[in-house]
Amino acid sequence: MLERAEIETFLTLAEELHFGRTAERLCVTTGRVSQVIRKLERRIGGMLFERTSRSVRVTAIGRQLADDLVPLVVGMEEALRRAADASRGVTGELRVAFLGEWTAPALLRAVQLFSERHSDCRVDVREVQLSNSRASLLDGSVDVLIASFPFDGMACGPALLTEKRVLAVAAGHPLAGAESVSLEVLAEHPVVQYPEVTSAGFKRDRTPEHTPLGRPVPKGPAGGSFSEMLTLVAMGRGVLPVGEHSRRYYPRPDVAYVPLHDARPIERGPVWLEGNTTERVREFVRAAADVAQQLPIA
Repeated sequence: MLERAEIETFLTLAEELHFGRTAERLCVTTGRVSQVIRKLERRIGGMLFERTSRSVRVTAIGRQLADDLVPLVVGMEEALRRAADASRGVTGELRVAFLGEWTAPALLRAVQLFSERHSDCRVDVREVQLSNSRASLLDGSVDVLIASFPFDGMACGPALLTEKRVLAVAAGHPLAGAESVSLEVLAEHPVVQYPEVTSAGFKRDRTPEHTPLGRPVPKGPAGGSFSEMLTLVAMGRGVLPVGEHSRRYYPRPDVAYVPLHDARPIERGPVWLEGNTTERVREFVRAAADVAQQLPIA
């Protein structure tokens, strides 16, 4: 079995491609780096690096070994972090966020229960926008986000909120007075689009390219925020499928919300970066699920 120091030396040299810089990063001598690499090469029976007086290059064998080792190292570090979290209990700081005004009550109830259970962990609550929701999870500024499913590339907890879908149309639109409409009407009107940075799976769910019968859906202009998208609707630039809570949180005299009688409900819940599955995150998701069971949130 490879020792941790051997793995660290090999992967650092594969990144730096320079014995001196590798030694500096690891706080050892260049002779020690060379010794470790030669030992590994003897053990493997092949060259891991091609060395000249001017350069160091990874061989094909070395590249394969690096590709195989990196996910294992990440997994070990994650296991150590989880163990450390468990030994300390749930402490430190948890950064949670909501996307859309209607998700804030669910988030705050989960925060309250989590804080009652883990008083030593400080919870920071913030709001994110369509334009930065994914980036906030990726850069670590947010640990857990309450958002709509699906959310590509993220771990998802249980659904906390479920709501029917409606179609947002301009107040003077021919569909504005309808009792309800079918998803098939999307083939007859441009559909306002979400920002480019929005999850692809989410966009396929909310603004599909085809109706259930396979008819193409014309694309309208994209908005940078939800309010901007509704403004495009009010201007008659397109229609937009949304959740029925939009009636309560975004009431506008220039926009009408028409029920979609054949659309699946929208589900919302916690999402987070898989690699950031700490004990704090797990406990918050558990608290959120318990809140949803105890007191259904409409």
